[in-house]
Order: sequence, then structure tokens, then C-alpha cells
Amino acid sequence: MTTPEQMRNAWDKFAVGYDEAVTPFSMRVAEDALRRVDIRPGMRLLDVASGGGALSIPAARLGAQVLATDFSPAMVGRLNARALDEGLSNLESQVMDGHSLQLEDDTFDISASQLGIMLFPDRPRALGELARVTKPGGRALMVVFGPPPNVEAFAFFLGAMRATVPGFTPPQNSPLFSLQDPVDLRREMAAAELKDIRVETVDHSLEIQSGAHLWDMLTSAAPPIGALVADLTEEQKVGVMQALDGMLRQRSAGDPTVLKMQVHVGIGTK
Repeated sequence: MTTPEQMRNAWDKFAVGYDEAVTPFSMRVAEDALRRVDIRPGMRLLDVASGGGALSIPAARLGAQVLATDFSPAMVGRLNARALDEGLSNLESQVMDGHSLQLEDDTFDISASQLGIMLFPDRPRALGELARVTKPGGRALMVVFGPPPNVEAFAFFLGAMRATVPGFTPPQNSPLFSLQDPVDLRREMAAAELKDIRVETVDHSLEIQSGAHLWDMLTSAAPPIGALVADLTEEQKVGVMQALDGMLRQRSAGDPTVLKMQVHVGIGTK
């Protein structure tokens, strides 16, 4: 079993790749999600598993008083650099494990996690913490991936792996898709004693330039994907990229190819 320290080290290692590959797309997802919770200037917002700030930065731009937390110091460092570049004095950050938030009860108007808590080993505990620190009448926001076929970047990648790597079997229980069913998301938010829960499914789009672009984006983005390719030979890696090129050409005759990236947005009230 992977220890918390090993997980932290893995995310530290992937911080630069994740921030460069995932954060720009995730910011667009966050901007849409934040509109759905009617965020306003002066509100206190907590971002759990903030990564490079995909949700924290847009929230701070909208005038919220933001606390961004992540258990990876390297991720927090990336976020701090971006906030400094933008002069966002209303954004603070702390290295903190979302399983055990070192924060007082009933503190935040909005407590949020985008593509974060869905990866946690103990999601119920983390969701309970998210609810605990939310003010009565405040809202909890969860953004998670939809099912793999509707997250086409990942679906294309798995298809290319199957076509290229002998004996490759797609993971059956990837943490990336732990809440792919909106019924599960709703149930887990309700178990955290949130109420008036609504889950909305939203399709976003991602432009991909080539098979190499998609390969680089995914394999540098997160440990669960990096683990799938760790033992491939260089020949196999090239083969997967070539297979991706063929799949992208089949989808679109010209560059770039636009892929669907589906998320579920869960909003509950404490």
C-alpha cells in the first residue's frame, strides 16, 4: 500500500507537469463551476487539493478571500508563484492534508475541491472535513470527472495503449473516475450531511495538437497515469503516440482536434 509520504513525493515529482498540462484547462472548468455557486467579492473560499491553483486563482480574481491547501509543497509553490505574478493579495496558501484540515469549524462561505478529493484514499473523511469547515448555510463544491468514454483524452489514450501494448488491460478502478457516476457523488455528499444537493453534468472541450501532445499532457500530469506507462519500452511509447495520431486524424482531418472532457459539478448546502 502506498504511504502518505510516498503519495506526497509522487505529486511533488509531477507538480511541474501537472501544472503545465492540466491547470490551464482546469481553470476554464473552475470558472464555470464558480459561476454556479454565485461567488461574490469578500466571500471566504477554501480550495482543498488546490494543485497549481486552477480553482483558487479564478476565485481570487473574482474577489473572494481564498485559502488554498494541498499536501504537496511543490504544488503549493507553483500556486504561490502564479498568485504572485498576478498580484493576488487575497489568496493565501498552506501545505495541508485534506483528510485532516487544520482549520476551525464553520469558517468558509464556500468549501471546494476540483479534481482533488475524488483521488483521496478516504473520500468520506475528506468530504466530512470539507463540510465541517463550511459555515451553516454555506456551500460545498465538488468537481469530478465523468465516465472515461466521456473524458475523451483519457479514452483515446487507453485505446492507443490497448492497440499497441500486448496484454495491456485498462485499470478497472482508477481513482481518476472514482465518482464518475453522479449518483455516487450525490450519495457521498449527502453522507457528509450536506443538503439540497444538485449535480450538474457539463461538457468542456480540450484542443489536442497531436498524438505526442496528448501523450505528454497525460503522462506528465498525474501519478495514476504515469504508473500506466512506467514500464513501457521506448518503442512502445512511440507506438502509442503513433496510434494516438491515427485516432486524432480519424476524428478530425485538420489540427487541432477537439475532445470532450465531461465533469460533474456537485453543490450542496450545509
